[in-house]
Amino acid sequence: MAIYISLQATLSRIEAACVRFQRDPAEVSLLPVSKTFPAEALREAFAAGARCFGENYVQEALDKIEALIDLRPQLQWHLIGPLQSNKTRVVAEHFDWVHSIDRLRIAERLSAQRPPELPPLNVCIQVNVSGEASKSGVAPDEAATLAQAVAALPRLSLRGVMAVPEPLDDFEAQRQPHRRVAQLYQALRAQGLALDTLSLGMSADLEAAIAEGATLVRVGSAIFGHRPRSPAAEDKS
Repeated sequence: MAIYISLQATLSRIEAACVRFQRDPAEVSLLPVSKTFPAEALREAFAAGARCFGENYVQEALDKIEALIDLRPQLQWHLIGPLQSNKTRVVAEHFDWVHSIDRLRIAERLSAQRPPELPPLNVCIQVNVSGEASKSGVAPDEAATLAQAVAALPRLSLRGVMAVPEPLDDFEAQRQPHRRVAQLYQALRAQGLALDTLSLGMSADLEAAIAEGATLVRVGSAIFGHRPRSPAAEDKS
């Protein structure tokens, strides 16, 4: 029941932000971020209406995919954390989306390892918009070259751009990095890339992201509550 209430409250936040910034609520999707939470919490979220989950750690996610195998045809699994080259095969085999493409080599491996019986893997280019050394992502001025190369790979479907701007408290300050990512997203579309996903915004800044054009917001703690220590923290995949 608690997750149902939190999920509905988050959807209401999204709708209110869309009304405030004259966006169509149908244009903004919610990705519940379930990293560190057990499979039972995801099953509760599924019962509350969630049909996709975002995970940061590959092995932790694989364990949940197996635990929820009965729901697999109805679920989408999104990898939103950094991906190491030695984990690309299992990701290509088990995930529906990867939001964190920041190197061509990773994309090439995912394309080569995507099973032929599965549809192309949906991917986003991750941009390090704030230039933080602690975060993954391609530099904004290198994003177009990477995006064009990824779009040419046969077993991937380049869907958009993802970013995790540095945390800021002031609403107008939050909007600025989101705006830069949105401008990059529109520039890539102007180059002829058929993008439809701007993956921006989390629990603390989803309103700022929606104000700047986000089409998908990634929300964890506002839905699932206080995040426990990850059992897969050493994975860093």
